[in-house]
Amino acid sequence: MTRIHLSRADITKVEENYVLEALRSGWVAPLGPMVDQFEHDIAERVGVRHALALSSGTAALHLALLHFGAGPGKVVVLPSMTFAASANAVLYTGAKPIFVDSQQSDANIDVALLIETIDDLQSTGQDVACVMAVDLFGRCVDYTALRPALQRRGIPLVEDAAEALGASQQGQSAGSFGSASVLSFNGNKIMTTSGGGMLLSDDADLMARARYLSTQARQPAPWYEHTEMGFNYRMSNVLAALGLAQHSRLDEMIKRRRAHRDHYAKALRPVEGVRLLGRSAGDDDADDNCWLTCIVLDPERISISATDLIRRLDMQDIEARHLWKPMHLQPLYRDGRMYGGDTSAALFANGITLPSGSELTEAEVSRVAHSVLAIVGPE
Repeated sequence: MTRIHLSRADITKVEENYVLEALRSGWVAPLGPMVDQFEHDIAERVGVRHALALSSGTAALHLALLHFGAGPGKVVVLPSMTFAASANAVLYTGAKPIFVDSQQSDANIDVALLIETIDDLQSTGQDVACVMAVDLFGRCVDYTALRPALQRRGIPLVEDAAEALGASQQGQSAGSFGSASVLSFNGNKIMTTSGGGMLLSDDADLMARARYLSTQARQPAPWYEHTEMGFNYRMSNVLAALGLAQHSRLDEMIKRRRAHRDHYAKALRPVEGVRLLGRSAGDDDADDNCWLTCIVLDPERISISATDLIRRLDMQDIEARHLWKPMHLQPLYRDGRMYGGDTSAALFANGITLPSGSELTEAEVSRVAHSVLAIVGPE
Protein backbone atom coordinates (compact mmCIF):
# COMPACT_ATOMS: atom_id res chain seq x y z
CA MET A 1 0.00 0.00 0.00
CA THR A 2 1.40 3.43 -0.94
CA ARG A 3 2.16 5.57 2.10
CA ILE A 4 0.21 8.81 2.42
CA HIS A 5 2.40 11.60 3.76
CA LEU A 6 1.42 14.61 5.82
CA SER A 7 2.55 17.41 3.51
CA ARG A 8 5.01 16.58 0.76
CA ALA A 9 6.45 19.12 -1.64
CA ASP A 10 4.25 19.47 -4.74
CA ILE A 11 6.75 19.52 -7.63
CA THR A 12 5.90 19.56 -11.34
CA LYS A 13 7.53 20.30 -14.68
CA VAL A 14 7.07 23.99 -13.94
CA GLU A 15 9.57 23.77 -11.09
CA GLU A 16 11.97 21.67 -13.16
CA ASN A 17 11.99 24.28 -15.92
CA TYR A 18 12.62 27.22 -13.59
CA VAL A 19 15.48 25.45 -11.79
CA LEU A 20 17.03 24.35 -15.08
CA GLU A 21 16.91 27.95 -16.27
CA ALA A 22 18.72 29.08 -13.12
CA LEU A 23 21.40 26.41 -13.52
CA ARG A 24 21.98 27.26 -17.17
CA SER A 25 22.26 30.96 -16.35
CA GLY A 26 25.35 30.32 -14.24
CA TRP A 27 23.80 32.00 -11.19
CA VAL A 28 24.13 29.09 -8.76
CA ALA A 29 25.61 30.89 -5.74
CA PRO A 30 23.67 33.00 -3.25
CA LEU A 31 21.97 36.01 -4.84
CA GLY A 32 21.16 36.52 -8.49
CA PRO A 33 18.30 37.73 -10.70
CA MET A 34 15.83 35.08 -9.54
CA VAL A 35 16.39 36.05 -5.92
CA ASP A 36 15.56 39.65 -6.85
CA GLN A 37 12.43 38.58 -8.72
CA PHE A 38 11.33 36.24 -5.92
CA GLU A 39 11.61 39.02 -3.35
CA HIS A 40 9.65 41.37 -5.58
CA ASP A 41 6.87 38.86 -6.27
CA ILE A 42 6.34 37.83 -2.64
CA ALA A 43 6.41 41.44 -1.41
CA GLU A 44 3.80 42.32 -4.02
CA ARG A 45 1.56 39.37 -3.07
CA VAL A 46 1.73 40.09 0.65
CA GLY A 47 1.42 43.85 0.23
CA VAL A 48 4.62 45.10 1.84
CA ARG A 49 7.36 47.35 0.48
CA HIS A 50 10.41 45.17 1.13
CA ALA A 51 11.32 41.47 1.18
CA LEU A 52 14.60 39.70 1.91
CA ALA A 53 15.05 36.07 0.79
CA LEU A 54 16.99 34.08 3.37
CA SER A 55 18.23 30.57 4.11
CA SER A 56 15.39 29.86 6.55
CA GLY A 57 12.45 31.33 8.40
CA THR A 58 14.51 30.97 11.58
CA ALA A 59 17.18 33.26 10.11
CA ALA A 60 14.47 35.82 9.34
CA LEU A 61 13.18 35.67 12.92
CA HIS A 62 16.69 36.10 14.28
CA LEU A 63 17.32 39.23 12.20
CA ALA A 64 13.94 40.71 13.11
CA LEU A 65 14.50 40.16 16.82
CA LEU A 66 17.96 41.74 16.65
CA HIS A 67 16.47 44.83 15.05
CA PHE A 68 14.05 45.31 17.92
CA GLY A 69 16.81 45.03 20.51
CA ALA A 70 16.23 41.50 21.77
CA GLY A 71 19.25 40.52 23.83
CA PRO A 72 20.49 39.88 27.36
CA GLY A 73 18.27 41.57 29.92
CA LYS A 74 15.29 41.69 27.57
CA VAL A 75 12.25 39.40 27.18
CA VAL A 76 10.25 38.38 24.11
CA VAL A 77 6.63 37.28 24.58
CA LEU A 78 5.36 34.52 22.30
CA PRO A 79 2.96 31.55 22.23
CA SER A 80 3.90 28.31 23.89
CA MET A 81 2.22 26.31 21.12
CA THR A 82 4.57 26.79 18.18
CA PHE A 83 7.44 25.10 16.39
CA ALA A 84 10.71 25.30 18.33
CA ALA A 85 12.28 27.69 15.79
CA SER A 86 10.13 30.55 17.12
CA ALA A 87 11.52 30.20 20.62
CA ASN A 88 15.02 29.19 19.56
CA ALA A 89 15.43 32.43 17.62
CA VAL A 90 14.85 34.28 20.91
CA LEU A 91 17.64 32.28 22.53
CA TYR A 92 19.99 33.16 19.66
CA THR A 93 19.80 36.80 20.76
CA GLY A 94 20.36 36.11 24.46
CA ALA A 95 16.87 37.35 25.37
CA LYS A 96 14.47 35.35 27.54
CA PRO A 97 11.30 33.87 26.01
CA ILE A 98 8.07 34.32 27.96
CA PHE A 99 5.34 31.89 26.91
CA VAL A 100 1.58 32.48 26.69
CA ASP A 101 -1.26 29.96 26.37
CA SER A 102 -3.50 29.32 23.34
CA GLN A 103 -7.17 29.89 22.74
CA GLN A 104 -9.27 26.76 22.40
CA SER A 105 -10.88 27.53 19.04
CA ASP A 106 -7.85 27.51 16.73
CA ALA A 107 -4.77 27.07 18.99
CA ASN A 108 -3.52 30.58 18.18
CA ILE A 109 -2.29 32.73 21.04
CA ASP A 110 -4.87 33.95 23.54
CA VAL A 111 -4.67 37.69 22.81
CA ALA A 112 -6.40 38.79 26.02
CA LEU A 113 -4.00 36.69 28.10
CA LEU A 114 -1.07 38.01 26.04
CA ILE A 115 -1.95 41.61 26.89
CA GLU A 116 -2.37 40.71 30.57
CA THR A 117 1.07 39.09 30.39
CA ILE A 118 2.70 42.20 28.95
CA ASP A 119 1.12 44.42 31.59
CA ASP A 120 2.25 42.09 34.34
CA LEU A 121 5.80 41.92 33.00
CA GLN A 122 6.09 45.67 32.63
CA SER A 123 4.63 46.27 36.10
CA THR A 124 7.49 44.22 37.54
CA GLY A 125 10.17 46.04 35.57
CA GLN A 126 10.70 43.55 32.75
CA ASP A 127 11.96 45.07 29.49
CA VAL A 128 9.78 43.66 26.69
CA ALA A 129 11.73 43.91 23.42
CA CYS A 130 8.82 42.77 21.26
CA VAL A 131 5.94 40.34 20.90
CA MET A 132 6.09 37.44 18.46
CA ALA A 133 2.72 36.24 17.18
CA VAL A 134 2.58 32.92 15.31
CA ASP A 135 -0.09 32.22 12.68
CA LEU A 136 -0.60 28.55 13.45
CA PHE A 137 -1.44 25.98 10.78
CA GLY A 138 -2.20 28.73 8.24
CA ARG A 139 -4.64 30.87 10.26
CA CYS A 140 -3.95 34.46 11.31
CA VAL A 141 -3.88 35.53 14.94
CA ASP A 142 -6.60 37.99 15.98
CA TYR A 143 -4.69 41.08 14.85
CA THR A 144 -7.73 43.35 15.08
CA ALA A 145 -7.39 43.03 18.87
CA LEU A 146 -3.63 42.52 19.14
CA ARG A 147 -2.16 45.33 17.06
CA PRO A 148 -3.96 48.29 18.67
CA ALA A 149 -3.13 46.95 22.14
CA LEU A 150 0.57 46.69 21.28
CA GLN A 151 0.61 50.12 19.65
CA ARG A 152 -0.85 51.70 22.80
CA ARG A 153 1.98 50.10 24.78
CA GLY A 154 4.70 50.97 22.28
CA ILE A 155 5.73 47.34 21.75
CA PRO A 156 6.82 46.12 18.28
CA LEU A 157 5.15 43.10 16.70
CA VAL A 158 7.04 40.34 14.90
CA GLU A 159 4.61 38.22 12.90
CA ASP A 160 5.77 34.63 12.47
CA ALA A 161 3.72 33.81 9.38
CA ALA A 162 5.92 30.82 8.55
CA GLU A 163 2.85 28.60 8.09
CA ALA A 164 0.46 31.19 6.71
CA LEU A 165 1.47 32.49 3.27
CA GLY A 166 -1.75 32.95 1.31
CA ALA A 167 -3.91 33.39 4.41
CA SER A 168 -5.56 36.71 5.27
CA GLN A 169 -7.67 38.55 7.81
CA GLN A 170 -10.29 41.12 6.82
CA GLY A 171 -8.67 41.41 3.40
CA GLN A 172 -5.12 41.91 4.68
CA SER A 173 -2.51 39.27 3.89
CA ALA A 174 -0.64 37.18 6.43
CA GLY A 175 2.92 38.47 6.55
CA SER A 176 1.87 42.12 6.53
CA PHE A 177 0.68 42.58 10.12
CA GLY A 178 4.01 42.88 11.91
CA SER A 179 6.55 45.69 11.99
CA ALA A 180 8.56 42.75 10.67
CA SER A 181 7.08 39.50 9.42
CA VAL A 182 8.54 36.13 8.53
CA LEU A 183 7.73 33.40 6.02
CA SER A 184 9.12 29.87 5.72
CA PHE A 185 9.60 27.87 2.54
CA ASN A 186 10.68 24.63 4.17
CA GLY A 187 9.91 21.40 2.33
CA ASN A 188 6.54 20.77 3.99
CA LYS A 189 5.15 24.31 3.78
CA ILE A 190 2.36 25.59 1.53
CA MET A 191 5.10 26.32 -1.05
CA THR A 192 8.77 25.45 -0.84
CA THR A 193 12.25 26.47 -1.88
CA SER A 194 13.53 23.20 -0.38
CA GLY A 195 14.88 25.18 2.54
CA GLY A 196 14.46 28.91 2.89
CA GLY A 197 12.54 31.82 4.33
CA MET A 198 11.85 35.50 3.93
CA LEU A 199 11.81 38.65 6.04
CA LEU A 200 9.12 41.22 5.16
CA SER A 201 8.64 44.80 6.29
CA ASP A 202 7.62 48.31 5.25
CA ASP A 203 10.57 49.65 7.27
CA ALA A 204 13.43 50.44 4.87
CA ASP A 205 15.98 50.92 7.67
CA LEU A 206 15.09 47.58 9.24
CA MET A 207 15.48 45.80 5.92
CA ALA A 208 18.76 47.53 5.03
CA ARG A 209 20.24 46.47 8.37
CA ALA A 210 18.95 42.90 7.95
CA ARG A 211 20.33 42.70 4.40
CA TYR A 212 23.73 43.85 5.65
CA LEU A 213 23.84 41.37 8.54
CA SER A 214 22.63 38.50 6.35
CA THR A 215 25.66 38.83 4.04
CA GLN A 216 28.28 38.46 6.81
CA ALA A 217 28.10 42.21 7.65
CA ARG A 218 30.53 42.98 4.86
CA GLN A 219 31.60 46.62 4.66
CA PRO A 220 31.59 48.52 1.33
CA ALA A 221 35.31 48.13 0.70
CA PRO A 222 37.32 46.67 -2.25
CA TRP A 223 38.25 43.75 0.01
CA TYR A 224 36.45 41.71 2.69
CA GLU A 225 36.19 44.20 5.53
CA HIS A 226 34.18 43.41 8.69
CA THR A 227 33.60 45.60 11.74
CA GLU A 228 30.94 43.45 13.42
CA MET A 229 29.57 39.92 13.39
CA GLY A 230 27.30 39.00 10.52
CA PHE A 231 25.57 35.84 9.32
CA ASN A 232 25.54 33.64 6.23
CA TYR A 233 21.79 33.86 5.80
CA ARG A 234 21.10 34.59 2.12
CA MET A 235 19.13 32.40 -0.30
CA SER A 236 20.69 30.90 -3.41
CA ASN A 237 19.51 31.81 -6.90
CA VAL A 238 18.69 28.15 -7.62
CA LEU A 239 16.37 27.88 -4.63
CA ALA A 240 14.76 31.19 -5.53
CA ALA A 241 14.01 29.72 -8.96
CA LEU A 242 12.17 26.88 -7.26
CA GLY A 243 10.31 29.46 -5.18
CA LEU A 244 9.27 31.45 -8.25
CA ALA A 245 7.84 28.33 -9.84
CA GLN A 246 5.97 27.38 -6.69
CA HIS A 247 4.63 30.89 -6.32
CA SER A 248 3.21 30.74 -9.85
CA ARG A 249 1.13 27.75 -8.68
CA LEU A 250 0.37 28.87 -5.12
CA ASP A 251 -3.30 29.75 -5.58
CA GLU A 252 -3.92 26.39 -7.23
CA MET A 253 -2.14 24.55 -4.40
CA ILE A 254 -4.14 26.40 -1.73
CA LYS A 255 -7.35 25.54 -3.57
CA ARG A 256 -6.45 21.84 -3.46
CA ARG A 257 -5.65 21.96 0.25
CA ARG A 258 -8.97 23.69 0.89
CA ALA A 259 -10.77 20.94 -1.03
CA HIS A 260 -9.03 18.36 1.18
CA ARG A 261 -10.18 20.21 4.31
CA ASP A 262 -13.75 20.41 3.06
CA HIS A 263 -13.63 16.67 2.35
CA TYR A 264 -12.50 15.93 5.91
CA ALA A 265 -15.10 18.29 7.36
CA LYS A 266 -17.94 16.61 5.49
CA ALA A 267 -16.74 13.09 6.26
CA LEU A 268 -16.20 13.68 9.99
CA ARG A 269 -19.26 15.85 10.63
CA PRO A 270 -21.40 12.91 11.87
CA VAL A 271 -18.86 11.96 14.54
CA GLU A 272 -19.60 13.56 17.90
CA GLY A 273 -16.42 14.32 19.77
CA VAL A 274 -14.28 15.24 16.75
CA ARG A 275 -13.88 18.85 15.59
CA LEU A 276 -11.76 20.56 12.98
CA LEU A 277 -9.39 23.02 14.59
CA GLY A 278 -10.35 26.56 13.63
CA ARG A 279 -13.65 25.66 11.99
CA SER A 280 -16.86 26.22 13.92
CA ALA A 281 -20.51 26.82 13.14
CA GLY A 282 -20.77 29.76 10.78
CA ASP A 283 -16.99 29.81 10.19
CA ASP A 284 -15.83 28.22 6.95
CA ASP A 285 -12.22 29.37 7.63
CA ALA A 286 -12.24 30.99 4.18
CA ASP A 287 -9.31 33.24 5.10
CA ASP A 288 -7.03 30.33 6.08
CA ASN A 289 -4.51 28.88 3.63
CA CYS A 290 -5.42 25.36 4.87
CA TRP A 291 -1.75 24.40 5.21
CA LEU A 292 -2.55 21.57 7.62
CA THR A 293 -6.00 20.30 8.58
CA CYS A 294 -6.07 19.43 12.27
CA ILE A 295 -8.69 17.63 14.31
CA VAL A 296 -9.20 17.63 18.06
CA LEU A 297 -10.67 14.65 19.92
CA ASP A 298 -12.97 15.14 22.89
CA PRO A 299 -11.69 12.63 25.47
CA GLU A 300 -15.14 12.60 27.10
CA ARG A 301 -16.71 11.26 23.90
CA ILE A 302 -13.89 9.51 22.02
CA SER A 303 -12.36 6.52 23.75
CA ILE A 304 -9.17 6.37 21.70
CA SER A 305 -6.32 8.79 22.40
CA ALA A 306 -4.63 10.98 19.82
CA THR A 307 -1.46 8.94 20.26
CA ASP A 308 -3.29 5.70 19.54
CA LEU A 309 -5.07 7.20 16.56
CA ILE A 310 -1.75 8.30 15.08
CA ARG A 311 -0.30 4.84 15.72
CA ARG A 312 -3.22 3.06 14.09
CA LEU A 313 -3.14 5.33 11.05
CA ASP A 314 0.56 4.66 10.74
CA MET A 315 -0.18 0.94 10.64
CA GLN A 316 -2.29 1.74 7.56
CA ASP A 317 0.57 3.68 5.95
CA ILE A 318 -0.98 7.05 6.75
CA GLU A 319 1.20 9.73 8.32
CA ALA A 320 -0.45 11.86 10.98
CA ARG A 321 1.19 13.86 13.74
CA HIS A 322 0.48 15.55 17.04
CA LEU A 323 -0.01 19.31 17.08
CA TRP A 324 3.08 21.26 18.09
CA LYS A 325 4.25 20.26 21.55
CA PRO A 326 4.03 23.45 23.61
CA MET A 327 7.35 25.03 24.50
CA HIS A 328 6.62 25.03 28.22
CA LEU A 329 6.43 21.20 28.02
CA GLN A 330 9.73 20.93 26.14
CA PRO A 331 12.81 19.90 28.19
CA LEU A 332 14.78 22.82 26.72
CA TYR A 333 12.29 25.35 28.10
CA ARG A 334 11.09 23.61 31.25
CA ASP A 335 12.44 26.45 33.41
CA GLY A 336 10.82 29.14 31.26
CA ARG A 337 8.07 31.42 32.47
CA MET A 338 4.58 30.44 31.31
CA TYR A 339 1.26 32.28 31.54
CA GLY A 340 -1.57 29.75 31.50
CA GLY A 341 -0.79 26.43 29.87
CA ASP A 342 -3.76 24.13 30.32
CA THR A 343 -5.34 24.90 26.94
CA SER A 344 -2.23 24.33 24.83
CA ALA A 345 -1.40 21.21 26.82
CA ALA A 346 -4.88 19.81 26.17
CA LEU A 347 -4.71 20.67 22.47
CA PHE A 348 -1.40 18.86 22.24
CA ALA A 349 -2.78 15.84 24.08
CA ASN A 350 -5.94 15.57 21.98
CA GLY A 351 -5.11 17.06 18.58
CA ILE A 352 -3.61 15.59 15.43
CA THR A 353 -2.75 16.86 11.96
CA LEU A 354 -4.09 14.91 9.00
CA PRO A 355 -2.44 14.52 5.56
CA SER A 356 -3.07 17.83 3.82
CA GLY A 357 -0.58 18.21 0.96
CA SER A 358 -1.70 19.68 -2.34
CA GLU A 359 -0.18 16.71 -4.16
CA LEU A 360 -2.69 14.32 -2.55
CA THR A 361 -5.36 12.83 -4.77
CA GLU A 362 -9.04 12.81 -3.90
CA ALA A 363 -8.82 9.04 -3.50
CA GLU A 364 -5.99 9.38 -0.97
CA VAL A 365 -7.88 11.97 1.07
CA SER A 366 -10.93 9.70 1.00
CA ARG A 367 -8.80 6.82 2.22
CA VAL A 368 -7.58 8.91 5.17
CA ALA A 369 -11.10 10.03 6.04
CA HIS A 370 -12.46 6.48 5.91
CA SER A 371 -9.60 5.23 8.07
CA VAL A 372 -10.22 7.90 10.72
CA LEU A 373 -13.96 7.16 10.67
CA ALA A 374 -13.34 3.44 11.09
CA ILE A 375 -11.24 4.13 14.19
CA VAL A 376 -13.17 6.92 15.94
CA GLY A 377 -16.64 6.68 14.38
CA PRO A 378 -19.70 5.14 16.04
CA GLU A 379 -19.51 1.37 16.32
